[in-house]
Amino acid sequence: MGQVQRIVIPYSPRPQFIPFHARSQRWACLVAHRRFGKTVGTINDLIRSALTCEKPNPRFAYIAPLLGQAKDVAWEYLKQFALVIPGTTPHETELRVDFPNGGRIRLYGADNPDRLRGLYLDGVVLDEYADMRPRLWGEIIRPALADRKGWGVFIGTPKGRNEFWQIHDNAQRDPEWYSSILKASETNILSQEELDAARKSMSEDQYAQEFECSFQAAVQGAYYGKLLEEAEKSGRLGKVPYDPMLEVTTAWDLGIGDSTAIWFVQQAGRETRIIDYYEASGVGLDHYAKVLREKPYAYREHILPHDAEVKELGTGRSRVETLASLGIRTRTLPRQPVDDGINAARILLPSCWFDAEKCKAGLEALRQYRRNYDEKRRDFMPTPLHDWTSHAADAFRYLAMGLRPVEKRGPRVIMPQGAGYSM
Repeated sequence: MGQVQRIVIPYSPRPQFIPFHARSQRWACLVAHRRFGKTVGTINDLIRSALTCEKPNPRFAYIAPLLGQAKDVAWEYLKQFALVIPGTTPHETELRVDFPNGGRIRLYGADNPDRLRGLYLDGVVLDEYADMRPRLWGEIIRPALADRKGWGVFIGTPKGRNEFWQIHDNAQRDPEWYSSILKASETNILSQEELDAARKSMSEDQYAQEFECSFQAAVQGAYYGKLLEEAEKSGRLGKVPYDPMLEVTTAWDLGIGDSTAIWFVQQAGRETRIIDYYEASGVGLDHYAKVLREKPYAYREHILPHDAEVKELGTGRSRVETLASLGIRTRTLPRQPVDDGINAARILLPSCWFDAEKCKAGLEALRQYRRNYDEKRRDFMPTPLHDWTSHAADAFRYLAMGLRPVEKRGPRVIMPQGAGYSM
């Protein structure tokens, strides 16, 4: 037998990362301050796993909120540490490295969830999970880990009490999870001089979130965060049942090859009852028509944005016309400034009652919908950040701009579906 070649990867884990690398749990959640080095640590964890996995053709993934982020943040690190292994091949266009044992690590962006469908994975790192749409894990990533019993690691910095907070909270109480929270005041990675300088240039909430891993700090630049916090404190986020004596209005944001979001609303006096929310991507309008038909609601009207009247090149019909052919009568709003819509949403929110369970995904998006941040100017821009939160927030903006008062009328007669009932 020949000698086994010893390969040394030029990586020295920080002391706080040693227990993480030695973990036995299948799931892990790392909440870490800025500049801790979590990307370097988890990339090396992926490399070790890809080299030591005994299953045929091991597959591992690193996922960032955007593909561009994955490339900017992790690609150079992956090449730096992986290419010291003889026989390893990088593929620049696909952002992946192939190892001589058949293992593979590839970078992905959570902004294109359909690209991840149908994969099998032996392990995955989700970086800055607080910036990802919540359904990514349950609908796509978790099933990809099932047949080969792969592992999952969630890492990031807090962005309020969102899905990442829920995972962190669960991980702290569940022995099947490895959990760690790494604050700048405790790791000693950044000098006190640097931390003092950062504190002077940031708001109290910003510093608490970015360096002290606070989930209590408000999401910076959030449009509706405080209003939703007030709604929760006043008990307006809970169980809001459908009232069959009241009609339902829907408000849509229509994506082309992207997510479509729909809010379902009933009005009772001064109360705006948000009873349901639905979002999907990669499906046609017939899918949404089917979703509406299958719900037990009696519809008043369906509010669409102005661009729904634009005729599509492929069909020569607008989406308004397509929906009409599917039995859905719509009302299209005129084009209006985004700021006006955001102000209208802020005015509407204090009268809103949300079904917390049915509207969970939509509420999560509203909480995180925020202004764009200019890293060079170190200030917020006047325009919203366009990410996974935009569809729910835009649909809610159309709801606020388009919701009309309900006229007082006598008791309604609700006809069952299939008996002349239309939307």
